Amino acid sequence: MNSSADKPDTVRRFEVTHASVLRLAMPMTIAYITTPLLGIVDTAVVGQFGVPAMIGGLAIGAVFIDLIFTTFNFLRSGTTGLVAQAVGAEDEKEKQAILFRALAIAILAGMIFGVASPLLLKFGLWFMAPSPAVAEAASTYFLIRMIAAPVSLGNYVILGWLFGLGKSTTTLAIQLLINVTNMILSIVLGLWFGWEVTGVAIATIIGETIGFIVGGYLCWRLLDRTTRPSRKSIFKLQSWKRLANLNVDIMIRSFALLFAFAFFTAQGAKFGEVTLAANALLMHFFFIGANFLDGMVAAVEQIVGRAVGANYRAGFWKGFWYALFWGAVMAIGCALVFWLTGETIIHLMTTSDVVREEAATYLIWAAIIPLTGLLAFHLDSVFIGATWTRDMSIMMLFSLVIYVLAWELLKEPMGNHGLWLALNAFLVLRGLTLAIRVHPRVKRTFPSAAR
Repeated sequence: MNSSADKPDTVRRFEVTHASVLRLAMPMTIAYITTPLLGIVDTAVVGQFGVPAMIGGLAIGAVFIDLIFTTFNFLRSGTTGLVAQAVGAEDEKEKQAILFRALAIAILAGMIFGVASPLLLKFGLWFMAPSPAVAEAASTYFLIRMIAAPVSLGNYVILGWLFGLGKSTTTLAIQLLINVTNMILSIVLGLWFGWEVTGVAIATIIGETIGFIVGGYLCWRLLDRTTRPSRKSIFKLQSWKRLANLNVDIMIRSFALLFAFAFFTAQGAKFGEVTLAANALLMHFFFIGANFLDGMVAAVEQIVGRAVGANYRAGFWKGFWYALFWGAVMAIGCALVFWLTGETIIHLMTTSDVVREEAATYLIWAAIIPLTGLLAFHLDSVFIGATWTRDMSIMMLFSLVIYVLAWELLKEPMGNHGLWLALNAFLVLRGLTLAIRVHPRVKRTFPSAAR
């Protein structure tokens, strides 16, 4: 790929303004926010049956799925960064080659995980150690969801590739198609047909499959048929090594992040089914906040990646600061909404009075997550877009160790409050440790670029 590393004196300028950042971010904000809304719908469907064990089982099953799929989140974020750099370098063949390589990994990995799902489930239940009723619900959800593993991972690639091209509206349309289909079918199959957790899982399979078919067709339409990468360039060893190194770092980061969530769920389970269910409801606030901000941080990935490919330092810094400003505005607004409407949302998600009361006790910790996580979310996207992923994985592991140690110190005096405090401290520390590495990385990446 023709990158700034290959031609350090070549600068390809492009426009970066507040308006251009918002044009990229807003469609993706809408797209990403539908994902946690889908989680709320799924929880609300199961919650209407008034059984805490069923809510907890759905939460644990979802953690298992996320632990696997989000570990492969590099198929989305890594693809976005690499494609954006190819766009900045004006390398049409590499844009297409990245799509083919990433899809090959997604489909193969999905098939392997589908076959290995019973073994993965057994390990997950051993780690979480839930009650028999919770384990039964979690097993049902997990095993059904894993049937669609290849298309689920394939959707990561499709969405990442399209956004790397700057096709935020197209990406929004596909994400909405997947999630809205899923929500409607979850209500129909889970609630109206009375299939409970089984119906929710089947709805997800159908939504993911439809999204993969439509998204794959749109990607095919966008390929420049006059410029095709050769088979040799697609399987070029150097490109696969670069992809592998990038993927390993993002995989470590994603696995560590999902381990942090799984650890949180496992520790909460020790306080009983009611606290487990309450924490599961409140974690939806976390995912809403993260996904609400993800539209802005996805814009950073695209702009930063393109700036690195174009060797355009000024574009990098404009994208960095403009997106951080708008991310802060969004984070403050999101935290206020959570604090003012949180109890109403909790009441919509479950009919269990004891779970409602327990969740309200810890609401403040979930409400401040958009603020404590802002810098970490923002800098993750910067490091992924610029493919500075080794620093990101190291800082993540360091922060994870501090998180676990903090919980050990806080669990006796603070109980579940201490668990939420440790989680928020983990997010703050991730942001601060990454911030230290930004300027050294910029100097190394843009040694002779125009300012």
